[in-house]
Amino acid sequence: MVFLRSLRVPSSALHTREASLTIQNEKQEQRVRVNRQIRISPVRLIGADGSQLGIVQLEEAFRIAAESGHDLVEVAPLARPPVVKVMDYGKYRFEQAKAARAAKKKQHVIQMKEVKYRPGIDDHDFDFKTRHARNFLQEGNKVKLTMMFRGRQVAHPELGREVLQRVVDALQDVGKVEMEPKLEGRNMTMVVGPK
Repeated sequence: MVFLRSLRVPSSALHTREASLTIQNEKQEQRVRVNRQIRISPVRLIGADGSQLGIVQLEEAFRIAAESGHDLVEVAPLARPPVVKVMDYGKYRFEQAKAARAAKKKQHVIQMKEVKYRPGIDDHDFDFKTRHARNFLQEGNKVKLTMMFRGRQVAHPELGREVLQRVVDALQDVGKVEMEPKLEGRNMTMVVGPK
């Protein structure tokens, strides 16, 4: 006879684990060392205006940053000596976040949309589905055209190929064939991408 024993973990242990994971994630996000987090001396110092101030001791760099009212930010930690810059760190982070938001807004993720047909499709259904495929292509998405065969229809794949060719001819002005029709089991698929 086998006995299974369940392990109970105190909820306080779970909370501390979650807290430590949160702290680790925050540390991974903040890889840039600022002010007193910088430990290696001497450093190559760049002024707030971008001018090279040369290789100085860390305390001297802290003094220069404090006099100008800015932060000392490590910009190249792997260089020897490390490169630090006098700048407003809050403004720097704001500019980085703003640039990331702008880049995210500009990017367009191409999605794969699917439109399904059958070999004996009626004209109205064909036009309706092809109109949807046209809209997907005009939005900049790829379209996967799937021809579904039922029963003995799979014995005549040329009928499905003819319907797919009609679709390609109808979409010729907005799309181009990226993958030729390929029979996989009971489905024939082809991919059309935007021009």
